[in-house]
Amino acid sequence: MVRIGQFFFKYRDVVVPLVLVGCAILIKPDVYPGHDHLNLVLDIVGLFVACSGQLLRAYVIGYAYIKRGGKNKQVYADTLQQSGFFAHCRNPLYVGNMLMLIGLGIVHGNVIFIAIDVAFTLLVYISIVAAEEDFLANKFGEEYADYCRRVPRFGFKFSGLSKSLQGMHYDWGRLVRKEYGTLFTFPTSALLLLAWEAISSRGYEASHSLLTFLLIIWGLITLAWIIARLLKKRTDLLGTT
Repeated sequence: MVRIGQFFFKYRDVVVPLVLVGCAILIKPDVYPGHDHLNLVLDIVGLFVACSGQLLRAYVIGYAYIKRGGKNKQVYADTLQQSGFFAHCRNPLYVGNMLMLIGLGIVHGNVIFIAIDVAFTLLVYISIVAAEEDFLANKFGEEYADYCRRVPRFGFKFSGLSKSLQGMHYDWGRLVRKEYGTLFTFPTSALLLLAWEAISSRGYEASHSLLTFLLIIWGLITLAWIIARLLKKRTDLLGTT
């Protein structure tokens, strides 16, 4: 599992989108003619799950950021982060990622795609965590072993959370600086799924008004992404650390 995790850690930015986007295109979204309420419920539930994941990521990054890119595409860490949300879950960012991917799968609606989405997402992040745990155990020894005994891997220990966050400053600049890419790709993916679902169920002509609305929303999201990128690259307004 560690070797599989090392592979996914190195190539996740390519492999994960390639597999899931490819499957989402090849597997037609499930729609239920005459049961628009069911389609709506699936979309709402899926978006709620996915947005919960994005919100979790936003909270974690704003309070205590941990670099997950490693070093030279290999698992690496200078310090063992145990503050903020990391005092209550060892992998809150990965939990957020899993919620986002699984939520988008629910929006797609096809049972086969949902099964592939859930299975592949769990394989990717469970194996990546296995690789990271192997590295951290070797580097930090007993300190990491004690951390593992106190804090769950994927579960969340809510007791004492407010106390853990006391005195910590929420860094909005860091959130935008570190997360603006995800804040663009996540809603873009959701909008594309909703558009694909509409075209599959009603056809392009009948979906024209909805598609126009989704395109306007995407335009606003793109504008926000451009502004965030310019602020990051050309100013110090968002901070530098």
